[in-house]
Amino acid sequence: MNSAIGKTGIVRALGAMSGTSLDGVDAAVIETDGIRIHGFGASGYRPYSDGEREVLRAALGQWHGPDVEAACVVIEAAHAELLAQFDDVDVIGFHGQTLAHEPRGRGTLQIGDGAALARALGRPVVWDFRSDDVALGGEGAPLAPFFHFACAQWIDVRAPLAFLNLGGVGNLTWVDPTRAAPEEDGALLAFDTGPANAPVNDLMQTRLGQELDRDGALAAQGQVKADALEQFLAEPYFTRMPPKSLDRNDFARTVALVDDLPDADAAATLTAMCAAGVAQGMEHCPTPPERVLVTGGGRHNRVLMDMLRAGLDCPVEPVESVGLDGDMLEAQAFAHLAVRVARGMPTSCPGTTGVRAAVGGGTISHPSDSGQHDLNRRAGISG
Repeated sequence: MNSAIGKTGIVRALGAMSGTSLDGVDAAVIETDGIRIHGFGASGYRPYSDGEREVLRAALGQWHGPDVEAACVVIEAAHAELLAQFDDVDVIGFHGQTLAHEPRGRGTLQIGDGAALARALGRPVVWDFRSDDVALGGEGAPLAPFFHFACAQWIDVRAPLAFLNLGGVGNLTWVDPTRAAPEEDGALLAFDTGPANAPVNDLMQTRLGQELDRDGALAAQGQVKADALEQFLAEPYFTRMPPKSLDRNDFARTVALVDDLPDADAAATLTAMCAAGVAQGMEHCPTPPERVLVTGGGRHNRVLMDMLRAGLDCPVEPVESVGLDGDMLEAQAFAHLAVRVARGMPTSCPGTTGVRAAVGGGTISHPSDSGQHDLNRRAGISG
């Protein structure tokens, strides 16, 4: 183990995240001992080009083959380019890119070779965060909740609150900040709420050649199709008890309900589906949260935020309202988790992923390591 990481003390960790919205790579530095946040450092963003995004889209949902290998090249090159810009860090947390997620089936696949990045960047890299959780019966997602617990301590709150991440898929973390540790029983409950930005982004790309519905401008011009929304909420997923997780394309048949709608109505209806999924999810919280803090790209969508405020019984605010960075929270999370993995601490527990017991996943690769890692191992695939 790198002596700078050690077993105790504060280290500078750099985390990277490429989400299912396929916009680009986020990277951020935090100072942490793996338990508490002690400070925030520099951050950066590297967008994908249109060509890179098409390569990644072509590989979504696949487990093997040339499309997956082509996507690996994009992911590793983009991360290496961005992460090389950061100096004075002790460890890097590399999430990779999720292509397929089937925790009760074939496993979970995040592409990108952390060992290759460690050699290229000259820093230890922690990666493959999800496989061990899936192997022990967990959903493998979401993994940010342990960092959300640290964020609740950082902002010094005492009442239960919720963090809502609106990326390609929505996920909710309910936090009781009075508990001693995130793995303590009752400290956390986390789960995916349903599709978030991904269906709207796909609609905008397919119909208009645009990356996203910026600020909800198109949705603001449309009307929500009530029967499509009703059919969406009839999906069995919403009545399943958490923890639970989704693949980016799990709701593809349902969101196809808007195929025949005009552009604005389709955007409004997909946006309403995201908000309705969150409202349904809130019913699973052990106690009502005092407020909901929203992170991820969805917080910039004014129509979506208005829908959330109308549908929830508590204040809904972007995380910036408490001094956090909603664009970088997930990258910061994997910086924090990297330190926890390096120090043998758990990164998920029954309340966050449904895993049988608290587990600390992740592989640690050092610059001196050599050899290829088996893609099936990273995918959590058996057989």
